[in-house]
Amino acid sequence: MRICVFCGSSDGRNGSYREIAHSFGALLAEKGIGLVYGGASIGLMGAVADAAIAAGGEVIGVIPKALADVEVAHATLTDLRVVGTMHERKALMASLSDAFVALPGGIGTLEELFEVWTWAQLGVHPKPCALLNVEGFFDKLVEFLDMVRDEKFLRPMHRDMLIVEQDGNALLDAFDAYVPPKTTKWITKDTV
Repeated sequence: MRICVFCGSSDGRNGSYREIAHSFGALLAEKGIGLVYGGASIGLMGAVADAAIAAGGEVIGVIPKALADVEVAHATLTDLRVVGTMHERKALMASLSDAFVALPGGIGTLEELFEVWTWAQLGVHPKPCALLNVEGFFDKLVEFLDMVRDEKFLRPMHRDMLIVEQDGNALLDAFDAYVPPKTTKWITKDTV
């Protein structure tokens, strides 16, 4: 099994974000789960990869050529794949992964997670998607998503597809128990 981790290329202002990224990378390796991520050696991306490598895990990085220098491509991964575009990056990361999780990060992190979650909603893949909500980082996002559901722009079953956990072990347990909904989104007069 491989899990794709989306997270920041910076550490953020709270040092516990880096600690959680490090702990999650180590946890994946300890459980024999491969890590797929954005290929950088800096920020939370570097922390999750460094920890997985140190614990003997498989780590696959995928980085666009234009970002290889800016995000400082990681030099000691199991496998570093340099691609042409961000679209290629996301498609390859998705094809290499069995599940997706976002740790703290910025708009790129959210965009990556929302894209794979949308694909799951549309039935493009049956893979689970999650937020590792450390230090309440995603609390307001979760509140917003619940409001989107309540306003009938998101079906409850599709909102429930996004797993939210505060602990890495609980998140992995939720992945193991995940069953995708049988009904995917389709376009009708009443889409929610």
